[in-house]
Amino acid sequence: MYLPVVATYRQGERIARETLVFALSPDRVATLQPTRHYPIFDKAIARMRRTPRLVQSSYGVMYALVYALNEAAERVIHHASDLLEEMSDQIEEATLGYDRRGREIGVTDMQGTISRMNRAEEIVSSTQESQLSLARAARHLRSEIADTDPVLAGLVETLIADIDGVKEHASFEHDKVRYLQQAIMTSLDVKQNQIVKVFTIITAVFLPPTLITSFYGMNFTRMPELEWELGFPWIVLVTLVAAVIPLVYIKRRGWLR
Repeated sequence: MYLPVVATYRQGERIARETLVFALSPDRVATLQPTRHYPIFDKAIARMRRTPRLVQSSYGVMYALVYALNEAAERVIHHASDLLEEMSDQIEEATLGYDRRGREIGVTDMQGTISRMNRAEEIVSSTQESQLSLARAARHLRSEIADTDPVLAGLVETLIADIDGVKEHASFEHDKVRYLQQAIMTSLDVKQNQIVKVFTIITAVFLPPTLITSFYGMNFTRMPELEWELGFPWIVLVTLVAAVIPLVYIKRRGWLR
């Protein structure tokens, strides 16, 4: 029986993802792996030393190897969860719209946080795929054991439950990442809409004075206001009133909130 699995594990600050293949028979198990010494399987070797009965059959060895891969995936999920916790303050600031100094947060300020969140989502998605392949391998192993070794069959049943538990944890973290991404993008969209609203209000306030000045910028031969002694103060007053009227209207409509 040939069982391909996807291994996801943490290597320092880097998350590695590789495909392994198990060849399982009743008397032996072989692995197709990237290197002769595969660090993940050190945990499997240690478990077999603690439980010598596992090395009495190829199924026990296979159980220990799959168990080690599941533990490696679980550590990856905890790493992704820690990344999200480290970004919690920045995410809260983005949601509120201001940093600790009271300065408004823009899109540029959140690029680093958004990039790290995308990385966390990629890690979680890779782990979900790994758990699907591990669950398949563990179920095939359980079917091969059948009733020949009830103790080992019970261990494999527990392993299947653990694999499903890690997969559910990964699904929870994936939903969390998506929610936080949506919260940040919504906050930034609201901020951009506020900026557009400010420019719209400024345009509305200065449009009537601009219209008045455009009239008096025309080269007409006869303009009575130019010969009037109070012409300039009068035009200034009319321009000021024309600017205040839209502002009062906008304020009464509640568009400044």
